[in-house]
Amino acid sequence: MALNTDNDILASQAATNAADALPIFNVERVQLNFNIASDFVAGQVANNVLILALATNRILRIDLENPSDIDDVDLPQPASKIGLIRRMFLDPTASHLIVNTTLGENFYLHSQSKQPKSLARFKNVSIECVAWNSSQPTASTREILVGAADGGVWEAYIEPSTEFYRREERYVTQVWRVPEGAAVTGLWVDTIPGKNDMRRVLVSSHNKVYHIVGKVGGRGREGSASIFAELFQKEEPVSHAAKDASASAPSCLAVAPDLPADAVQDENWARPFGWLSSQGILTGVLSTDPAVQSLGNKIFKDAKLHPRLIFPETMSARGGKKLIQDPIHLMTLTQWHAVALAEGRIVAVNRLTGQVVYNQTVLEPGQTALGLVSDPKKNTFWLFTSSEIFEVVATEEDRDVWKIMLQLQDYDGALKYAKGSLQRDSVAMASGDHLSSKGQWTEAASVWGRSSKAFEEVCLSLIDSGQDDALRRYLLTKMSAYKKSSIMQRVMISTWLIQIYMAKLNSLDDMVATNAELMDNTDTRGAKDELEKIRREYQDFVTRQKSDLDAKTVYEVVSSHDREEELLYFANTITDYEYVLSYWIQREKWNDALNVLNKQSNPETFYRYSNVLMTHAPVGLVEILTRRSNIEPQKMIPALLSYNETALTNNTPLKDNQAIRYLNFIVNNYPDVPASVHNTLISFLATQSGTSETTLLAYLESQPTPPLFDADFALRLCTQHHRIQSAIHIYSVILNQPLSAVSLALENNDIDLAALVADRVEPTPTNRQPRKHLWLMIAERKIKQQGTSIKSAIEFLKRSPSSSDLLKIEDLIQFFPDFVVIDDFKEEICSALESYSRHIDSLKSEMDASETTAKAIREEISALDSRYAIVEPGERCWICTLPVLSRQFFVFPCQHAFHSDCLGKRVLESSNAVRRKNIKDLQGKVSAGMGVGVQRQKWIRELDGIVGEQCVLCGDLGIRGVDEPFVREGEDRGEWVI
Repeated sequence: MALNTDNDILASQAATNAADALPIFNVERVQLNFNIASDFVAGQVANNVLILALATNRILRIDLENPSDIDDVDLPQPASKIGLIRRMFLDPTASHLIVNTTLGENFYLHSQSKQPKSLARFKNVSIECVAWNSSQPTASTREILVGAADGGVWEAYIEPSTEFYRREERYVTQVWRVPEGAAVTGLWVDTIPGKNDMRRVLVSSHNKVYHIVGKVGGRGREGSASIFAELFQKEEPVSHAAKDASASAPSCLAVAPDLPADAVQDENWARPFGWLSSQGILTGVLSTDPAVQSLGNKIFKDAKLHPRLIFPETMSARGGKKLIQDPIHLMTLTQWHAVALAEGRIVAVNRLTGQVVYNQTVLEPGQTALGLVSDPKKNTFWLFTSSEIFEVVATEEDRDVWKIMLQLQDYDGALKYAKGSLQRDSVAMASGDHLSSKGQWTEAASVWGRSSKAFEEVCLSLIDSGQDDALRRYLLTKMSAYKKSSIMQRVMISTWLIQIYMAKLNSLDDMVATNAELMDNTDTRGAKDELEKIRREYQDFVTRQKSDLDAKTVYEVVSSHDREEELLYFANTITDYEYVLSYWIQREKWNDALNVLNKQSNPETFYRYSNVLMTHAPVGLVEILTRRSNIEPQKMIPALLSYNETALTNNTPLKDNQAIRYLNFIVNNYPDVPASVHNTLISFLATQSGTSETTLLAYLESQPTPPLFDADFALRLCTQHHRIQSAIHIYSVILNQPLSAVSLALENNDIDLAALVADRVEPTPTNRQPRKHLWLMIAERKIKQQGTSIKSAIEFLKRSPSSSDLLKIEDLIQFFPDFVVIDDFKEEICSALESYSRHIDSLKSEMDASETTAKAIREEISALDSRYAIVEPGERCWICTLPVLSRQFFVFPCQHAFHSDCLGKRVLESSNAVRRKNIKDLQGKVSAGMGVGVQRQKWIRELDGIVGEQCVLCGDLGIRGVDEPFVREGEDRGEWVI
């Protein structure tokens, strides 16, 4: 079965074929939207800014993003005095421009300035090249190097100035001279990464290129003195010479622009450089490690020379072809190609292979090019003639880099620059084949795992070669390459890997054991270390791929190899704690089982294994149960019952009974547990061996009313197992049956307990018979008890305050035996008679007091007939405020007076419905003239008695009306307005 199902490779192949059909380079003529009056003499591009110099010494500055934005500047003096513009040098930021003329005059123009300034210290210096500061400042040039036609290398610091007498050059110093005195055709300066005080300088002439690296001086005096002089004095340059180089042939030094944003970002990237001489183009990379003098030798040794280009000429008149050599006039460098101008053609050469990838005629016959330059910031390339501007457009120039690196067996580089699944797959297959041919099977397996090479082919190759470790590495890599949707493939490979891991672990175990048996002093540390390494790798694999592993299959595979540790690790990883728990229980390793159970949160697992664990590890199980709040204790009862039976058989002490411990914890901390839990606890406490009822009584006394257990069930258990005190507590406190409790206590000859129960019975104020009845039962048993004298029985009854109050000597006489003599309780009889005498005296005193009170009441009633009240003239009714003497009225002892009708109305309003109906009935009878004589007078007295019962202001009616508002609903509130 094939396991390679990567459709992305096909899609990537189609996209790659479409991209390969396009040329890498193309030359486009730039359409100028302005008119000029003269030819171009020089041109430069940097940071999307185009600088053109005209034959009239006019300088144009054009923003390529906005071509209509053009600034023009003229040199400050006429061409007759300073000559025509010969060369221009623009820094990468397009902030600084140096202009050289044919008469040796040099000018500086800043981007913020409109007026070029003369560089007096460079007078008569024919500048050929400028190495700008690597920090790319914009306010000033900082330290720059300038190459001259006489072979001199100058250091300058140029800063724009607005002061008339101040020069732009802070200093100008000649720091070096090319030994052969040839013109300097190229300069480059950069800083060594991480070493701010170190510089690398590249200097080229027509026949040599020099490399110098070292520390610069002038620390602390930057801007005031040369920093490169010390470098050129102390360090010896490393040079590379061109054989039989011609001094008249074109020569230049080019360095590739910065990496574009869409390029492959490589932290080890080194900037390419190219040197044009009469022998061709030398290309290499400016590596920075190691930053020592010999670095130049390494760079030049790794550089490649691309000889003068040889192109087939077009068909001649004779119908044949001949080959000619075209000299290269101009050259610039891209990231991967050297772009040159040769006899009017733009030619692009791959600097890795020397292969020509582009050859296009651009210039007309006899047309001369002024320059071929690159924009170091924007990665664009430009060709200037006296009348036209061309842009050399590079499109995905690194598209074939991966193929080249693959041919050079640089597989890491090829993979880095491969684009799309197809290219990466091709690199991976080639890299894997190469590694396997060198015997590096493990590395090859890792690479093959990321490729589309046939699964069966790779596996069979590794198996036939006996490379089990490489096979394991291949399968692991293949697993990471498959998508989550490839379920079948992932399950098959992961299961195969489990089998491989088990075989490897067994093999290492055998190796360790064999070495230990054969040679006692043999160091087996290597095998042990390898064993631990493979075990950790297996654990990491299981943790990472647990979703792809079939649990049942893995259990069978690992069990067949008898790998207990690996088996349990897998079960724990997939959180199959029930399997682990069952595993340890089958092997009767109770502590291990408890450790697994402690990690569980599913209550069903506790219910399933509680019976066996309660039997063999009760203490640990109860410890775990008390820490779980989601366990239903009633479902643990079967296990607790089974354990309790064993505990009773073994006479386990009450304090060691774990079932009682657990149930006590439950009922003390969870008051809402079902009654079955409480009943189970009572049954355990009642059936324990021994006579002590302390624990059971403590539990019963802690119960609320009504209790949480079944009282009848508990009473039967206590009676059955002779727990008398507990049964009496249930009777007296829980069931409120003191008679049964006393009877049970007396049946068991526990008179003290019976007396205690009788004492707890609370008599009602009107009925003391229940308690008295209980004490009579106790007295009868105590008096009739064998060996108890009458005197001691009476003393016992006197000890309880309740019995001494309830029982009299006459109540006890009936229980005395016939042969008793009065001398045995003579004192009690005398005390009783004395008590009766005191009680008679008390009753007589109460009767006298009652008679006195009655006489006083009668006198007060007689005085009521003569009681009167004085009503002053002009006194008003307290309800209507009219004179009270105007009609019938009532006056009260509080001196409040009311008209009869006003008082009756107020009383009627404040009375309840029954009383209101009674008043209305009486008023109706009196008003209608019903009845005559005595009957009418009776109704009138009854009505007056109701109305004049009490003052409506001082009596109950006034008190009840305190919270009533002064103005009732519907009444006029105007009289209360302030």
